[in-house]
Amino acid sequence: MIDMHAHWRPAELADALRARTREPRILRNQDGVEVLKSPRMNEEPLAGAFDRVDFHLDRMDRQAVRMSVLSLLGSFCWIESQPLEVSAPLCRVVNDRLSAICQEHPGRFAAYAALPLTDISAAAAELERTLELPGMIGAQLPGNAFLTRSDAEAMRPLLEVGNHHRAVLFVHHGPRPGDAFPKVAGDTDNARRRNGTLDMQASLSSVMVTLSLTDYLASYPDVMIHVHNLGGNIPYEVERMDHRCLLDTPNEELPSSRFRKATVYVDCNSFGPRAIEAAVRLYGADRIVCGTDGTEFGCDWTREALAEAQIGEEAREQILNGNAAAILARVARNAQRESAAV
Repeated sequence: MIDMHAHWRPAELADALRARTREPRILRNQDGVEVLKSPRMNEEPLAGAFDRVDFHLDRMDRQAVRMSVLSLLGSFCWIESQPLEVSAPLCRVVNDRLSAICQEHPGRFAAYAALPLTDISAAAAELERTLELPGMIGAQLPGNAFLTRSDAEAMRPLLEVGNHHRAVLFVHHGPRPGDAFPKVAGDTDNARRRNGTLDMQASLSSVMVTLSLTDYLASYPDVMIHVHNLGGNIPYEVERMDHRCLLDTPNEELPSSRFRKATVYVDCNSFGPRAIEAAVRLYGADRIVCGTDGTEFGCDWTREALAEAQIGEEAREQILNGNAAAILARVARNAQRESAAV
């Protein structure tokens, strides 16, 4: 398996977390022990609060994961929303460390960069810089930046860099700097279900509508877009979209056709066999990659779902390995061409 959706918690942010007054932050609990305190999460002793390469490699080996593509865990993405003088150096530290991990373990890791999103020009410059680093294949961007075509206009400088370098942009559910997030308060009934499934999947569906049913990506034929969790609920909702299209705008190309043609990849993180089957019918097996959220549970769940899904062995192999291998090889070839041209 190649895991395109493996989140990382970098220990290099520990000092910055100690300086924070808002969660996530490192503080001392009632027993005087330093812990990481994150929103909606229990206190976690520092020994388990950050990811270790040896632990992750051991898990990859147990699960036959050939390569993991690392990206910041959502609760660590606060660095991207800080003022530029804070976010730029923190993102640089994280990105340099991610690249170092890739160099220290050739063939086992690639990574998406973190960007200082309060200043898109600075974010574009950091993306340019990181794409010259070994192992860096693109960047992780917040889903809220693509909820509508109007929202996505601000991201064009990043799309231009990604397109120039034939890089991958990983659109992950999350807020832009300044967005209220999460939408549902913690004291609401079923808050985790509402935020972690209902709102997330609806938001990702909106992202896919922006990227697939508008001309936003037309100017960027060489950038590759990766959206997680099967692109939201689109595989289930597309039949209704087609029905409404036939009724409301009968001369318009059907949404199902436009989704199928779009150059947007989705991963199958967190979904079961029936959802994967629906996604294969809509997008095609050549547009789906594996994702596990970087956890053993996620890896087990994904493997079992793919094993049970009635999609055929060729499609299963494409999703487990082939599609991601082709994406990574394309980025590597372009990096080699750019290096040779310098």
